[in-house]
Amino acid sequence: MSGVKIVTDSTADIPKRVREQYGIEMVPLKVMFGEESFLDGVSLTNEQFYTRLASSAALPTTSQPSPVEFTETYERLSKQFPDSPIISIHISSMLSGTYQSALLGSTLMETPADVTVIDSRSVSYGLGMLVVKAAEMAAAGASKDEILAAVDAMRKDMNMYFLVDTLEYLQKGGRIGKAAALFGSILNIKPILTIDREGEVSPVDKVRGTKKAMQRIVDLFKAEFGDHPIDMTVGWTYKRELALELAALAQGQLNVRSIRQTDIGAVIGSHAGAGAAALFITRV
Repeated sequence: MSGVKIVTDSTADIPKRVREQYGIEMVPLKVMFGEESFLDGVSLTNEQFYTRLASSAALPTTSQPSPVEFTETYERLSKQFPDSPIISIHISSMLSGTYQSALLGSTLMETPADVTVIDSRSVSYGLGMLVVKAAEMAAAGASKDEILAAVDAMRKDMNMYFLVDTLEYLQKGGRIGKAAALFGSILNIKPILTIDREGEVSPVDKVRGTKKAMQRIVDLFKAEFGDHPIDMTVGWTYKRELALELAALAQGQLNVRSIRQTDIGAVIGSHAGAGAAALFITRV
């Protein structure tokens, strides 16, 4: 495919078939269990990750791609498509150093090329929605400036909420104390999280019981989007039943024009654990 080329990283949680359909380049982050290192979504699948997560006493660690890995990707694309600008969209710089690596990588090319690196200020399919939008426009022949304007507008008109099934991984990751995790688990407290406008994980509410938490998420979206048509993506960490129930609830109360599904990968999963559910919504 000619025209603008789109690059992202593995935290976008874009299904492989979608990446292949639009020619989206994906540079993977690394996931480490002790001394073992894996390429996220390449040498370690989501299912393998969550299986290991369940049996691991300590949380895995993650690291961003090196600037050289981005340089190699940009140079390969620029040699293959010398007249094509490159737009590289990445996980929030508040959550990872991936954006900085991509930015530095774009300056290390032997032959200068037209590379624009974007901080999505988002993660998972919040990032993925921006990337897919850019790739759809590129496939339709849109210019670099048209795509950049559309991505910027979409970034301001989207939101997401995560429902965490267990407090165990938030406690392991140091986001809450042991006492709070134990007390919350006894009371069946379900934290609702989002990614704020600055690109950081932010707590929204803590609701007692899964059903009430799901309705609270739908109510938050209703307050923001009302009856306006929306596109929705539902995501999950390993177990999708809760996520599909949440999506069905949202479909019954919101003006959903289209719905997509995706697995949530290792970066969010290491903090949220298996059984988390998320809705990603943008105004049409």
